[in-house]
Amino acid sequence: MEKVCKECGDKFAGRSDAKFCSDQCRSSFNNKENGYQSSYVRKINAVLRRNRKILSDLNTAEGTEVTASELGRKGFDFEFFTTTYTTPKGEMYQYCYDQGYIEKEPDVFVLVSMEDYD
Repeated sequence: MEKVCKECGDKFAGRSDAKFCSDQCRSSFNNKENGYQSSYVRKINAVLRRNRKILSDLNTAEGTEVTASELGRKGFDFEFFTTTYTTPKGEMYQYCYDQGYIEKEPDVFVLVSMEDYD
């Protein structure tokens, strides 16, 4: 049974479940299908990784304090984080993967690692 490639439209012979005439067509089709979403996710992940690296580099000792302007100068984006944790006391930590922070006072943050609050 001849099939038609979903990418280039060429007819080809192959397995009954084959949808593409070659690996190149399969790859090209999938890249087009997932291009926007993949690009969007890559950009967000890049920001999250950068935020995590900044926190990790600055968090040299337990309870390190930094200012918002210092984080901003290094390229930290406060709008991107992976999770929040609220303690029983109501304190809210924000994390980029395993590195986090809590606002101690306006524009002053205490840096923590995920295991610090357990």
